[in-house]
Amino acid sequence: MSTRLPDGWPTGIALHHHAQIDSTNEEARRLARAGAVGPAWICADTQTAGRGRRGRAWMSEPGNLFCTLLLAPGCPMPKAAQLSFVTALAVHDAVTAAGIHGADLKWPNDVLIEGAKVSGILIESAPRGPGHEDTDPLLAIGIGINIACAPDNTPYPATSLAAHAIAVEPLRLLTLVATAFATRLNQWNKGAGFADIRSAWLERARAIGGAITVRLHDETIEGEFVSLDDDGALVVRSRDTVRTITAGDVFFPPVRVQTS
Repeated sequence: MSTRLPDGWPTGIALHHHAQIDSTNEEARRLARAGAVGPAWICADTQTAGRGRRGRAWMSEPGNLFCTLLLAPGCPMPKAAQLSFVTALAVHDAVTAAGIHGADLKWPNDVLIEGAKVSGILIESAPRGPGHEDTDPLLAIGIGINIACAPDNTPYPATSLAAHAIAVEPLRLLTLVATAFATRLNQWNKGAGFADIRSAWLERARAIGGAITVRLHDETIEGEFVSLDDDGALVVRSRDTVRTITAGDVFFPPVRVQTS
């Protein structure tokens, strides 16, 4: 494991760099059980057991970015859920700084390039070790960004930075992510808090006012993407009924290309 900080790394934040690990989220949870509280980024060149939302496997090919931030949110867990949007904005900021223009956000925290997913975010609790069980848990904020390649056979289009002629080393991109996250976290903690984050997220959202499909565990909803509510839930108008959705998978209709 290497802990040498890259040029431009934000001050006051630790970095643990592994050549190979099972999962950066799992390592963050191990560090929490051992007494670490962060903030600390864990990254790996490859993962042997990377995972995404709902236990889905996450492709961990060399050349892509796999990282997790161990963080004490400093607030109750319901409010800490807002960090999903903070993280999405930080990733959007980072890929923009790397040279991507016009990236979009898909609820709650995917970054899209020309409608295809380039990153994924998985936020999990990281319970503290013996003697601290009654203390609020930490967070393991996992991020995967497709730099060199993207997976095939996914339920949604996927892409990579390389597919858009962007060449960046994983540690350089992680530095951009870590710096952007520190800035967005400060924005969340001060001023209007989540209202500012919500506004910034909506400015970058894909298909506001357009058609959207949301797959829940027991039904599929088709309607119009209206907005986010004040807590970050998805607001959808379906058959003249406005629904507020707190969990689900979002899909957009394919773009129809007109032919003469």
